[in-house]
Amino acid sequence: MSTQPPPFAADGSRCPVTGATASGPTALYGPDLDGDMMPALYERLRTAYGPVAPVAIAPGIDAWLVLGHRELLQLTREEQDFSHDPRRWTLLREGRVPADSPLLPMVGWRPALLFTDGQQHRRMRTAVADALAGINGHELRRSVRDMAENLIASFAGRGEADLVAHYARLLPMQVIIQLLGVDQHTGRALVEAIAGTVSATARSGDASKRMAQILLQLIDDKRRNPGDDVTSALLHHPARLTDEEVLHNLVVMFVAGNQTTVNWIATSLRILLCDPAFRSSLTGGHLSVDDALDLVLWRFPPTQNFPARYATRDMTFGGQPIRAGDMLILGLAAANADPQILPPDGQPVVGNRSHLAFSAGPHTCPAQDPARLITRTAIDTIRHRLPDLELAVPESELEWVKSPWSRGLASLPVRFSTPHPRTAPPRHTPAAHSGPSR
Repeated sequence: MSTQPPPFAADGSRCPVTGATASGPTALYGPDLDGDMMPALYERLRTAYGPVAPVAIAPGIDAWLVLGHRELLQLTREEQDFSHDPRRWTLLREGRVPADSPLLPMVGWRPALLFTDGQQHRRMRTAVADALAGINGHELRRSVRDMAENLIASFAGRGEADLVAHYARLLPMQVIIQLLGVDQHTGRALVEAIAGTVSATARSGDASKRMAQILLQLIDDKRRNPGDDVTSALLHHPARLTDEEVLHNLVVMFVAGNQTTVNWIATSLRILLCDPAFRSSLTGGHLSVDDALDLVLWRFPPTQNFPARYATRDMTFGGQPIRAGDMLILGLAAANADPQILPPDGQPVVGNRSHLAFSAGPHTCPAQDPARLITRTAIDTIRHRLPDLELAVPESELEWVKSPWSRGLASLPVRFSTPHPRTAPPRHTPAAHSGPSR
């Protein structure tokens, strides 16, 4: 890939504007890169390069980061120019991506809707969308509330908790395990394997293999004994997905559904604890819970950057010379903060869902409605049960996950007094799915 020369310091040292060095584009990886510092980096890149900036996502692996809102819409909507298929990626085709690269479990080709275009994508997306549409929303809401109540009860007597480890990380996992039709033991192993797969470390390859083994066993079980769950719905959909296609679409659904919802819940709780105006507006009824959740998606999207699209031809895009086969990263957080689309007075965007937290175009996340229901119920439940929640450490001491892809808190320590009683006894509901859509 070719890039315009970055504005290096005169002595060839790290550029004070972007952090780039004379040896290459700005690095979007490394032990010092956490979610809290990324927004400032995006603005430095925007100042230096405009809406599309040269970055490196691993040593020797260059890409383009799309920062502009308008440009990201174009990237996601124009499949004829920007493909999802990583087999078009020049660095991969030329053997310049090491076989053991921790990036490959995330960006390597799979027979799943995330890596396909056109008719093949539409066939898989129909099956996934129908499987998700078969979820009974009323049962799911009750089930999420019961799970949330039980999690709160597990730490309520202590007067303190880590709302990431004890709540935000556990709740989506339990819900998704139920929706997939997985038992708790297998579900925990699956969560650990998927977390390792997306961590982009030397262990990602082994984690990806464990994940595949677990899901293949699940598929075999559900093929022989179907149930009222998303896995069975995919297996028996008229689109006739193969077992391999079901496997990889489950991976995409689980990865997108689990970590994104964890971050959405944790970030919403952090803002409630740290932003008095936000909390007052929500408590006083001036802001609905859904409006509050959308404000979070505008300002702190759970997924900051998302791989990837691949240019199908040479072009000038966002002022940069893009070559066929170049990788382009979706800068979701940066595009949401594009000054070109934000209110000029700096006021937050309220009642507007044109944010790009769930991407856009034909590949808009099909699971956003269940994710919103889970997050809304999680926030509502804990607000009513623990109304005097307060942060147990200064906000400046909160720790963030080290990831260029995800904006997530590593922990959210809180304290509180005696919880309010439950509004109703916990219900033990079956899997919240009404069966395959036909």
